[in-house]
Amino acid sequence: MKRAQFGHSPIPYLFVGPQLAIIVVFFLWPAGQAVYQSFLLQDAFGLSTRFVWFRNYEDTILNTVWLESAGFTLLFSALVSFFSIAVALLLAVRANEVIHAANAYKTLLIWAYAVAPPVAGLIGGLMFNPFIGDLYHLFNAAGWDFNHTRDGFDASFMVILIAVWKQVSINFIFFLAGLQGIPASVQEAARLDCRSDERRFWTITFPLLAPTSFFLLVINVTYAFFETFGIIDVTTRGGPGGATNTLVYKVYTDGFLGADLGGSSAQSVILLLMVLGLTVLQFRFIERKVHY
Repeated sequence: MKRAQFGHSPIPYLFVGPQLAIIVVFFLWPAGQAVYQSFLLQDAFGLSTRFVWFRNYEDTILNTVWLESAGFTLLFSALVSFFSIAVALLLAVRANEVIHAANAYKTLLIWAYAVAPPVAGLIGGLMFNPFIGDLYHLFNAAGWDFNHTRDGFDASFMVILIAVWKQVSINFIFFLAGLQGIPASVQEAARLDCRSDERRFWTITFPLLAPTSFFLLVINVTYAFFETFGIIDVTTRGGPGGATNTLVYKVYTDGFLGADLGGSSAQSVILLLMVLGLTVLQFRFIERKVHY
């Protein structure tokens, strides 16, 4: 049997080269520098450094402020991921049932995806502004003494609401595509076998959306950990009193504002390990229940 032989052309490597260069320059090199800096102790002016082994990691883990930020980050990520996915799933199911002006409904729900996190934070900040904010006046008129500038719970509620609103649109796109990918024959058979819409959704439709739901869970956790930095920086800056200080925002404040490069590098490495650990747990335990 004659074997096919292919020439070793350099063209494929030329196409892959720019992407590899981007990964090395903008990911691998900064990540390596962060790991290296995490073992160093520098003075405030950056004139001298000293190798301190794991001292920065020890100071980080034993710091009560960091522990509070870690607790808020985990709670914040869980709430943002859950409500972003739940609201998007509800909207996708309802939009999939719309017959008249369906494209208009879908376009209005997708528009928010084009808004960057800092812009979403700016819009949310205006909505909760004590002077001109409609939501601020609405909550206070309903009897809630809302003030995100002095109450940590109110500030947390505000940033969670803004983060959920920003992420719902991308989740909606994937859920809607998943719903439209379910064969019509399966849907018709489900209607004949089960008259209850609610039961038909949880026993037929939702299991078929399991791969999409798992994928969205992974990207929503990553979004809540990292991409909400712009929202918090524009709205609360981690306040009041550090109530909305996420781990990624603490890395920024300690490294760029506090000039603690070694400590912030150690925090960034720990944050990366936390996200990797959560991702491994998701693939280890949750993916087992996903049927493709």
